[in-house]
Parts: sequence; C-alpha cells; structure tokens
Amino acid sequence: MNRGRFAESAGTVALAAWMAFAALTAVLISDQAGPMYPDRGLLSWSVAHRPPVALALARGLTATGTGAVPYVLAALAGLIAGRTARRRLTAALLFVACLGAGQAVRYGVMDLVARARPPRYDWQTQASGWSFPSGHTTTSALTAGLLILALVLRAPRGRTVLCALVALWAAGVGLTRVYLGVHWFTDVVGGWLFAAGWLALCTCAAARRLPARHLPGPPGPGTPHPNDPADGPVESHAPKDPHRRGRSRPA
Repeated sequence: MNRGRFAESAGTVALAAWMAFAALTAVLISDQAGPMYPDRGLLSWSVAHRPPVALALARGLTATGTGAVPYVLAALAGLIAGRTARRRLTAALLFVACLGAGQAVRYGVMDLVARARPPRYDWQTQASGWSFPSGHTTTSALTAGLLILALVLRAPRGRTVLCALVALWAAGVGLTRVYLGVHWFTDVVGGWLFAAGWLALCTCAAARRLPARHLPGPPGPGTPHPNDPADGPVESHAPKDPHRRGRSRPA
C-alpha cells in the first residue's frame, strides 16, 4: 500500500473513531445522563466478585497502564519499527511524542466533560481526577497501538500472536479500571475510542507530512535497497559497448 492510500485509510479510521467518541461524550454530558445500564451492571458485578487473588492481579495489571512503563514500551516500539539507526531514533521520538501529546489532549477532554467517578466506597485502588475518558485505558491502548504498528511493519513471523497479546494487555488494563471500581465502563469505552482516533490521526499526519526517509518500515518507492543488484559493482568483464552485447570476441 502506498503512502496516499495508507494515509487515507488512517484518516477514515480517525474520523469514525472521533465521531463515535463525540456521540458517546454528548450522551454522557447531557443533563439527564447518569451512569448507563452497562455502567451500573458491571460495577455491581465487580463489587460482588472480588477475591483477594483477583484483586492483587488486577492491581498489578492496572499499574502497567500508567507511569514510565507505557513510555518505555512506546520507545521500544519505535526502535522495532525503524529499519536503520536514524529511522529507529526518529520513530522512537515520534512514538513517544504521540503518546505524550495524546495524554495532554485527554487531560483537556477530562476537564471539559468533568464526569464524576463511581462512589469512593467501591474503590479498590487509588485514583484522582475526573472519570471520562479513562486515563489508564487511553494510555495503554495508545501504547498497544504503537507496538502493534511496529510489529506489523517489522515482524514478519509470529506477529499475529504478538499483536494479539499486546491487544489483550491493553484490553485487560482497561477492564481492571472497572473491576477495581474507579471507572465506569463507558469511561473505558471512551478511552478506547479516543486512543483509536488519536493514533489514527497521528499516523495519517505522519504518512502525509513526513519525508519518506524519516518514516519507519521498509524503504519507500524509489529508495535503493541495500541488496538491490542494481547498486552492486559492475563486473569487470561486462562489455562496455551495448552494441556488442551477445557477440563473441574475435579470436
């Protein structure tokens, strides 16, 4: 797929995700909006199913969705995506910038929506700030998207399994926020939609604006491949006169 088609596909995904996110946000900020039916049902279920082992596992998993871990994974994704040393460094910086900028925008959205969290007596971990969209969910989903993009570009073998494991990690982080009682389920859905829209938007912008030499992955059209025989040395015995090609030399 060429850059134009790739950018167009990413733009389509971004538009669809942002439209769904806007629709969900509009429902949640309406005057009559309270916790939706899935919100109440899943919170009630989680409160009734909290054995100590499950709580410990959930706290451990949810901790990987914030702090330094996502940024280390985003930088690692950039190093995986790059083909050369320069591209690896550029991709790592771009991936970390995508994650950081997405978090900054998400903070602004949280302040604008100002949705309250579930009741504090149901919490099983510490939390702060407003509820929508879920920060841990958004951060882990963005990180997972960057890792999956890197694996698709640079891991020809076993990438399906690796991508599935990365996606399951991000989904698990989001669901632990509901299980631990600090977010409504629609907060988590909002985080997934926000992450999809932001990642697709950044991908579309990079495909359209960045020079091909700065993009991760294989060389673009017209870029010489290091193993291209056209770039190799010309054999010394090759005839220099094109009109003599195929003729035998005189005895």
